[in-house]
Amino acid sequence: MSLEKLNLVLRTLEEHIENHSVSNPKISKSDVAWHIDHSLKVINKVIATLQSSDPKIYKDNFSFLGKLFFKLAFFPRGKGKAPKHVKPPEFILKEDLISQVELAKTNVETIASLDKNAYFKHPLFGNINTTRVYRFLVLHTNHHLKIINDIMVK
Repeated sequence: MSLEKLNLVLRTLEEHIENHSVSNPKISKSDVAWHIDHSLKVINKVIATLQSSDPKIYKDNFSFLGKLFFKLAFFPRGKGKAPKHVKPPEFILKEDLISQVELAKTNVETIASLDKNAYFKHPLFGNINTTRVYRFLVLHTNHHLKIINDIMVK
């Protein structure tokens, strides 16, 4: 996966901002805004963590589960729980989504300049370095885009 694919999913998230208030409880207890906000928080927090990590202490402990989901290019629905630091607030303003998208656009451009062993620790997958981060962010964002698309089909 690449910067181009990450930019594509980011643009797709941005296009859904106009649908931020749409919800469909049969699909998700969260509305479109929640999925956009969460996806953007993940992108921005992951990149901030990569930027501040120490590549010298990186250990490749990528889990079997991580390898499986990366190979399948699929995250199952309803199984994961968003960690507190990437959970959206109760009320999500359209302006906040727009500013988070702008920050994400800037942040994704910085990945290529990072050390290949800059990393963040995923609670299930272990350490994800810059070599794997594009794939992770694209797969995670696509997971939420699929939910958004299902919410939109009423």
